[in-house]
Amino acid sequence: MSGCEPSAEPRKAAILIASTRAATGVYEDRTAPVIRDWLLEHGFEADNSVVVPDGEPVGAALRALLLTGPRVIVTSGGTGLSADDLTPEMTLPLLERQLPGVMEAIRAAGMASTPHAALSRGHAGTAGHTFIVNLPGSPRGVMDALGVLDPIIGHICDQLEGSHAH
Repeated sequence: MSGCEPSAEPRKAAILIASTRAATGVYEDRTAPVIRDWLLEHGFEADNSVVVPDGEPVGAALRALLLTGPRVIVTSGGTGLSADDLTPEMTLPLLERQLPGVMEAIRAAGMASTPHAALSRGHAGTAGHTFIVNLPGSPRGVMDALGVLDPIIGHICDQLEGSHAH
């Protein structure tokens, strides 16, 4: 497991879906199950996802999730160019340290599937001891991004927990 060692207590993770259509019941989000399965496979404890409308509600939900002390928060949606796609704007003020290389790698991986990946404006970084990453709103985009995180998520968490191993 790359999320945590088998004998260790599971690390907590949170999933935040930014989708006005899913929040109002017009559309069933298909990304949270993909993210949840990936988190579980990597040894995380992942409770139910939070689904909020695009825009300002994303910021309030992120702040509330941070208060619960997860090691990881994965968001999906709201990273495009629509007027209410504000997940990056809601995330950035919460980040103490940005990890632009993570997002560069996620966009590059997505480009293998679609040129639209270049339009994703998401951020990755840390807020205290929590790693936050903004993923696209499509299941394929989420899978591409999680593939990038596969080999590094454990190391990110280890470092946030104080390990200096490289």
